[in-house]
Amino acid sequence: MLAGRTFGQYIPGNSFFHRLDPRAKVVCVLAIAISVIIANKWYEFTLLAGLTMLLIFLSRLPARLFIGGLRSFWVLLAITFLVQLLFTPGNDVLLALGPLRVSREGLEAGSLIFVRLSLVILIASLLTLTTSPINLTAGLESIFAPLKRVGVPTHELAMMMTIALRFVPILLTEADIIIKSQQSRGARLNSGGVVGRAKNLLPLFVPLFAGALRRAEELAIAMEARCYRGGANRTRMNSLVFRLPDYIIISISLAVLAGAAGL
Repeated sequence: MLAGRTFGQYIPGNSFFHRLDPRAKVVCVLAIAISVIIANKWYEFTLLAGLTMLLIFLSRLPARLFIGGLRSFWVLLAITFLVQLLFTPGNDVLLALGPLRVSREGLEAGSLIFVRLSLVILIASLLTLTTSPINLTAGLESIFAPLKRVGVPTHELAMMMTIALRFVPILLTEADIIIKSQQSRGARLNSGGVVGRAKNLLPLFVPLFAGALRRAEELAIAMEARCYRGGANRTRMNSLVFRLPDYIIISISLAVLAGAAGL
């Protein structure tokens, strides 16, 4: 049921996007994601989708990995599309479903939010699929470094964000194992309508949360056993250094953001 979900995983590689500095990738992803959020015209979405496809091509990763990232959020995508479709007021009614009206304006709004969220998920997947947890933590810590002057624990914050991101595929895998084990015992999780399926999934949450807490405790024990201490006095084997491709990708992404903002 949950097979193929890849959001949050890291796939090693030696592509152009893999070799970029993690800080450049974070800036690029944030700039394009913000551009997608503030865009409101179809031609803007077309250009941003083309740029996203180009970056995916430069990552040299199979398309199924990015499709798996979208599949992880299909419920969110479906709900947001239906809400916009059914509850956006409009004069050009295409279909009447009792008290609900499907208008041309609602269809356009639903399509826009669907494309917007899909592009954000794809660009976020590009970051996690091509950046190792260590490099992602180092990049985030370097970006947050100015906040140290006001007492913000930047290393702990970066580590927390990275661990939370990496827990997504772990939880999906554990949920898949729980679902298959319950189905092997005769549980009919796919029977009934939407309400029935939702009720059938409720028993999954207790073992899923118990497993998540157990994994979090094991991670904390492992870090303590290795005398892990974050923050000051930590050094890195490989220092982060910007190179020409990093400056190029940052310049392009900031130019895209400026164009989307109308600057």
